[in-house]
Amino acid sequence: MASYWTNRKFLSSLFWSSLFLVLSLIFQFYAGTYATEQASNPVTDIVLSNTRVYNVGFVFVYGALTFWLFIAFLCVRQPQRIPFVFKTITLFVVIRSFFISLTHIGPFPEYLAIDSNIMSRFAFGGDLFFSGHTGIPFLAALIFWSDRNLRLFFIAAAALFGIIVLLAHLHYTIDVVAAFFITYSIYRLAEIFFKKDRLLFDSGII
Repeated sequence: MASYWTNRKFLSSLFWSSLFLVLSLIFQFYAGTYATEQASNPVTDIVLSNTRVYNVGFVFVYGALTFWLFIAFLCVRQPQRIPFVFKTITLFVVIRSFFISLTHIGPFPEYLAIDSNIMSRFAFGGDLFFSGHTGIPFLAALIFWSDRNLRLFFIAAAALFGIIVLLAHLHYTIDVVAAFFITYSIYRLAEIFFKKDRLLFDSGII
């Protein structure tokens, strides 16, 4: 591990990938704010219209936080993973931000109010299409696909969070379903755009 932290090439890649990730989160903030301010009327949904709202706020907030801490642990344990993970997440955030800036559908009339300072910085109410809670775990499954245990864990997490946001009426069904297809496309683009980082992720050789 020490060899990576003293390697200038790796440190440069780490710096740029970290910078891009931070910038993408800033872009997401403004896109989410804009989409929320411009939100129009809600629409009907075959699932949400036939289910009541469930109080799953704890899982929505702290499940997501635990997930991110686990990703951080995986990266710190094998730092050669960081550039590809960061850049792929950055691509995800940028594309999702672009999507939500184009779609201004209001949230479903009955939904769970999330009282969390942590989540309020990343979820705004109008940033619906597509679901980040569903897409990011599935993206992690694709990134760590070669590890069977991690693959199954992340797929299960994606399914769980998809169910959670529907039970809380925080996303429309199309937001959750589309997340899997769009996320797969994003991952394929990341493999094309960040080939060297993917090779470093897999081989660990700088």
